[in-house]
Amino acid sequence: MADPSRAQAQRKRILDAAQTCFAERGFHGASMAKIAETAQMSPGLIYRYFESKSQIIRSIVELQLEQIADEINHPKHSHQSLAEHMFDDFYTRRRRHEDDRLWMDPGLIMEISAEAARDPVIGVALRRFDETVQARIEDWLRKPQTQGGLGIAEADVPAKALMLRLVIEGLKVRQTRQPDLDPALLRRCLDQLVQPLLG
Repeated sequence: MADPSRAQAQRKRILDAAQTCFAERGFHGASMAKIAETAQMSPGLIYRYFESKSQIIRSIVELQLEQIADEINHPKHSHQSLAEHMFDDFYTRRRRHEDDRLWMDPGLIMEISAEAARDPVIGVALRRFDETVQARIEDWLRKPQTQGGLGIAEADVPAKALMLRLVIEGLKVRQTRQPDLDPALLRRCLDQLVQPLLG
């Protein structure tokens, strides 16, 4: 009988290696053989867990969704701390959080977005990701402040959730194109943007 904990560890090892390869070589430049080499396992073993690179990408997207949903479900952000959180994420650019969760490189996010238009497996995963994140942010915005939300009026919730996503996604694009952006300028920008956006 297969050991579920070992299988989970093997899948995580493969996803770690794949993310490293995708970030370094791009989606098409990273072969399954290279992923196997980085994971220090045989290609055949990888195929026991994932049928293709598309399946690996889908799993990475789904893990991201779980982690983002968990963070949104336990919000600790006021207007001020949300701006600070965005700022810190831009400049730390950590591949992992302190609890060792998988975290997506900004360049890989852009590559996956482009690939979603060509690959139906990735496209379905990314659409589910977008729909779920939108719904989770909306729930957080409408939740009363006494329950950890912001208490935004219902009529304003969908638009404010979308605006917040656009800001976050725009930061990821800027992170790849201008990683040396002036910290003071970015912080002023976020402080001025987040307050009226969520106020």
